[in-house]
Amino acid sequence: MANPNIPTETLDPDDDASEPSGPACVMVFNANDPSGAGGLAADITAVASVGAHPLPIATGAYVRDTAEAFDHFALDEEAVAQQARTILEDVPIQVFKIGFLGSPEAVSTVAEIAADYADVPLIAYMPALSWWDEGLADLYLDAFRELMLPQTTVLVGNHSTLWRWLLPEWSAERSPTPRDIAKAASEMGVPYTLVTGVPLPDQFVDNVLATPQAVMGGQKFERFDAMFSGAGDTLSAALAALLAGGTDLAAAATEALAYLDRCLDGGFRPGMGHVIPDRMFWAQPESNDEDSAGESAATDATPASFDLPAHDTKH
Repeated sequence: MANPNIPTETLDPDDDASEPSGPACVMVFNANDPSGAGGLAADITAVASVGAHPLPIATGAYVRDTAEAFDHFALDEEAVAQQARTILEDVPIQVFKIGFLGSPEAVSTVAEIAADYADVPLIAYMPALSWWDEGLADLYLDAFRELMLPQTTVLVGNHSTLWRWLLPEWSAERSPTPRDIAKAASEMGVPYTLVTGVPLPDQFVDNVLATPQAVMGGQKFERFDAMFSGAGDTLSAALAALLAGGTDLAAAATEALAYLDRCLDGGFRPGMGHVIPDRMFWAQPESNDEDSAGESAATDATPASFDLPAHDTKH
């Protein structure tokens, strides 16, 4: 079907330039997470759900279940570089999204790639690394601070994670505010910081997009009575996709947070561990108690069949 916004007489089937450009492309660097909670699985589903096209670059693989991470195997930095540079020579991208890179060497490699595309915005998410060897984690954080933060457009991270990393000498009685954390990030070259999980009274948490000078926006969530895995990757990937599609930063942050809230609200527990955000909540068929009761009765009265039901996906 022809695009109703483009006059049909301007479309030439033999002219490649007249073909629709398609969704914006986001290159995501992350490790594979076999639980599907975070990592590349989160990036791919969140970016696609928001409407962009993911270009996933594997940096390694977690050994984990839905409850905790046990280990990580990093890919050789040359393997990371060849994945990225090969597709970058073919496909123009609108945004970089950086997740867990796995080693200081990979951080250096990805930073070098990003420097070659300095006009492309870069969204960096810093996950909690408490599961990792402390010495390896320190080396990784030092490399990320020195090489990646100077190229980062928006740094995304949990309040406690960013506090411990960027303000290790914090001695005030009060907790640092999002602006305090944004100021520490700006000293490394980061213009914007999205701080999540800021504790508030009455079972609420705040999520704030800040600069050292001002709070640009945010959204409050009521605290869920569940432990989630993959929320940070989901949020940062959605933010990257929205920016790639042309949404301005403040609006993109608000929309990405609203999307995350819906993902968490529809979260599910596939195993015995934490709850996973449902990044494709909009694709679930609508539930109706009366319809469900009718379907249940029909199922009881109908012999077993191998016929596949019609697809109920709703966009």
